[in-house]
Amino acid sequence: MITAKLLVVDDEEDLQQLLRAMLERRGYEVLSASGGLQAIRRLYHERPDLVLLDVMMPGMDGWETLKRIREMSTVPVIMLTALGEVNHVVQGLQIGADDYVSKPFDREELIARIEALLRRSTQPVDQADQTLSFDNGHLIIDPVCRRVVVHGQEVRLTPTEYRFLLYLAQNAGRVLTYESILSNVWDVAYQGGDKNVKVYATYLRRKIEPDHNNLATSAPSVG
Repeated sequence: MITAKLLVVDDEEDLQQLLRAMLERRGYEVLSASGGLQAIRRLYHERPDLVLLDVMMPGMDGWETLKRIREMSTVPVIMLTALGEVNHVVQGLQIGADDYVSKPFDREELIARIEALLRRSTQPVDQADQTLSFDNGHLIIDPVCRRVVVHGQEVRLTPTEYRFLLYLAQNAGRVLTYESILSNVWDVAYQGGDKNVKVYATYLRRKIEPDHNNLATSAPSVG
């Protein structure tokens, strides 16, 4: 049986041990790192399937560690942080986080998010081969190459951002509910709720729209 390998990055030894025990009981192989530099080395040599990354660490904090991770890997990353404000969430998404969980966290919710992220990171996106173009070529999505181009410049998206954008593009002109977005982009068991959809939508627009306060006429509505 193949077991997913998780890397836990946190400078608190007690929390490391708690997470290790909790995750190993669920059958995961658990690696640990007490800081950013150690996390980068373990990521390079041991190729985990998912990273749980604390934000507030001495030396190289979680933000800087995430930047370094994204320079070398698209591995799914869940930020573990006591910083639950929207601006901190957006900062994590901007750098390349796939999800976030605020401390103190509910154990079952964390497990559900890990399982959901692992499932969607290993499953192919349901997509057609046809390239999608919007606003006279301002936005181009190539599903075959998983490539997004805005005004002629390729835009780097995390796997979650890409799935979100593709789902919206494939449903252009339709009104989409939060439930349908969560089910198709995240997972039917995902517990992030409406707030996460709004935060991801806000930051995705910052990446692809020149004026993200105004929706393009061809874009789908969320409600």
